[in-house]
Amino acid sequence: MENQDRDSQDTGPTAEAYMLPSAQPVRLIDPQGSHVHNDKYPLPDGELLLSSYQKLVVGRRINDQANALVRQGRMAVYPSSHGQEACQVAAAVVLEKQDWLFPTYRDTVAVITRGVDPLEVLTLLRGDWHSGYDPHEHKTATQSTPLATQLLHAVGVAHAAKLKGENTVVLALCGDGATSEGDFHEALNFAAVFHVPVVFLVQNNEYAISVPLKNQSVAPSLAHKAIGYGMPGERVDGNDLAALLSVLGKAVDRARDGGGPALVEAHTYRMQAHTNADDPSRYRSQDDVEKWVPRDPITRMRTYLRQLTVLDDDGEGRIAVAAEDMAATLRNGLNTEPEVNPEDLFNFVFTEKTSQLREQSAMLREELIRDAALETVEP
Repeated sequence: MENQDRDSQDTGPTAEAYMLPSAQPVRLIDPQGSHVHNDKYPLPDGELLLSSYQKLVVGRRINDQANALVRQGRMAVYPSSHGQEACQVAAAVVLEKQDWLFPTYRDTVAVITRGVDPLEVLTLLRGDWHSGYDPHEHKTATQSTPLATQLLHAVGVAHAAKLKGENTVVLALCGDGATSEGDFHEALNFAAVFHVPVVFLVQNNEYAISVPLKNQSVAPSLAHKAIGYGMPGERVDGNDLAALLSVLGKAVDRARDGGGPALVEAHTYRMQAHTNADDPSRYRSQDDVEKWVPRDPITRMRTYLRQLTVLDDDGEGRIAVAAEDMAATLRNGLNTEPEVNPEDLFNFVFTEKTSQLREQSAMLREELIRDAALETVEP
């Protein structure tokens, strides 16, 4: 009996208090721009908040300009993160240079905030290449269109970093819809069992395209799912940049210090359509959207920084100029037609071309030569 008791105690970790998420999402700046004290999560200093606020404003301008470029036919598709920019800015800001970021298709702002060339980032959504940047150079994985597959890759990188003894933390982004995928559960379980330095950030914007969260999960919160894997979960106001920086920063520090993985659920809202091909009026009302307008992350942070006197009219002007410079970069870069090499269809499929690829490549080359010859003889 004594051995049985000992065995039962050694089967795994219990749901200790540290695993439980807050009863309400952590908030440090309320929608009115006032500071909300929190004993567990300190308010970031004014300098960090100001620099992050600029990235927030630039991120909103990226979203607006990208949507305009889609309407102009300069981009194939754009999944807007309008209203969710605080999540993405914070995810990039809390990481150090050696850390890895694993984004989703909606996390363009996070990738650009990480320091990747914006034109290289939008190459994917323009339809030119699967990715326009080198993931290893920027420690940023390519944006993932399949739901939750990037979470397994993130755990693999974190596991490798641990085996190598590297001082690396991996932050993996996903949406609430991804938590319904098997890859999500496999990633969390592996991360917890192998105690790897990875932080999962779920941007809960309440809809998986048209499926509301209530039709995906009846758990008290998505953060509560962490308990089942033996890792801590936390909830945070996803439109509160200060709270995101504090909560994610603490999770990253904990992972770096050997504390293992964590799951953070950010409560936010997708203000615009899923993509330009989506009609959100079919599954939600405009009144529902309007309720989130007063919670805008830019408005509340601007109000707080003004009260803190670290932001004034001149500062606002400089930030606006930086945002417009970014928009101009996107416009100018994407208004230029790329030079297409048909041979690229075959050059980057395998390390060495198969016989079929060589045959197809030769066939295309002959057709191009023949067409060029016909053009020269036509009157």
